[in-house]
Amino acid sequence: MDKITVTSPLLPSLDEFNEMLKEIWASKWVTNNGQFHRQLEQELAEYLKVPYISLFTNGTLPLLTALQALRITGEVITTPYSFVATTHSIWWNGCRPVFVDIEEETCGIDPDKIEAAITPKTTAIMPVHCYGKPVNMKAIQAIADKYGLKVIYDAAHAFGVEVDGESVLNAGDMSTLSFHATKVYNTLEGGALVMHDEVTKKRIDYLKNFGFAGETEVVAPGINSKVDEVRAAYGLLNLKQVDEAIEKRHQVAIKYRKALRNVPGIRFFDDMSGVRHNYSYFPIFINAKEYGKTRDQLYFEMKEKNVLGRRYFYPLISTFSTYRGLPSAAPANLPVATRLAEEVICLPMHHELSEEDITRVLNLIM
Repeated sequence: MDKITVTSPLLPSLDEFNEMLKEIWASKWVTNNGQFHRQLEQELAEYLKVPYISLFTNGTLPLLTALQALRITGEVITTPYSFVATTHSIWWNGCRPVFVDIEEETCGIDPDKIEAAITPKTTAIMPVHCYGKPVNMKAIQAIADKYGLKVIYDAAHAFGVEVDGESVLNAGDMSTLSFHATKVYNTLEGGALVMHDEVTKKRIDYLKNFGFAGETEVVAPGINSKVDEVRAAYGLLNLKQVDEAIEKRHQVAIKYRKALRNVPGIRFFDDMSGVRHNYSYFPIFINAKEYGKTRDQLYFEMKEKNVLGRRYFYPLISTFSTYRGLPSAAPANLPVATRLAEEVICLPMHHELSEEDITRVLNLIM
């Protein structure tokens, strides 16, 4: 029986892509702020309703660069319930991650737990819009303002997500995106950093190009994280079809919710009021006592039948060898995150799932 994968990349038309490749070949301008790169930044800014955006070659480098650009030092409060890049970026910048527990309703950082984690060394908060579900941005900003902290949002999952018509990417000091092949919108590998003003945009663009401000002037110790023209062209084509892909994901979510609504021991997220979701993931949480089997039992049963879910996020970042010695990494400090990491399975969710695929997935769960 064919595998049902947890995700599938959104791919542009090969014919259209080849036509754009011909233009690149003719110009011989393959990287370094070329025509398609500039066009993609402009079109993404318009689509995402943000003032300024800078493209990167993956989704981790914007996190690293945001911390550099804002000159973050000391301690950064963050969540253990995320992909490792979130915390790794803090560590690579010579800062100390401080873990705070999450909310059950969003799997995002719990604002009520943040203030207790603030010390004189705290300089920033790095929340995550987990599964694309917006965290409580107003509460987080109020805390940041009270203590003079910067806020960098890891919005890797939040492409196109809006609250009451406003992009979540406009919150905080900066927001980062991932355009990895597994995401709703992808450029194969890629990412972006969203900022609020032209001066910051210019500084970011310097930092991602070795710090060059001209042919012979280097103004900062930058790195190389530029995007080539091939991936920019790919991204332009995918932007044309991402809304259709999101709607197909939405229909999958509707079918999953309808079927699983009354299954004992299974919990999932419904849409949030006023939020434009992107349906990037469909996590379910297994209460073993009510469901009759553990998350791992179900996960491996699905795997045996070629239905590939993902325990996302398991294990917690705070359990990895680099971080588990931190005082904030103690499981007693993170009870909600610890429990949800043991309960979660992300079901297959993408634009290519057929009715037969959805039925196969559901029959294994129900």
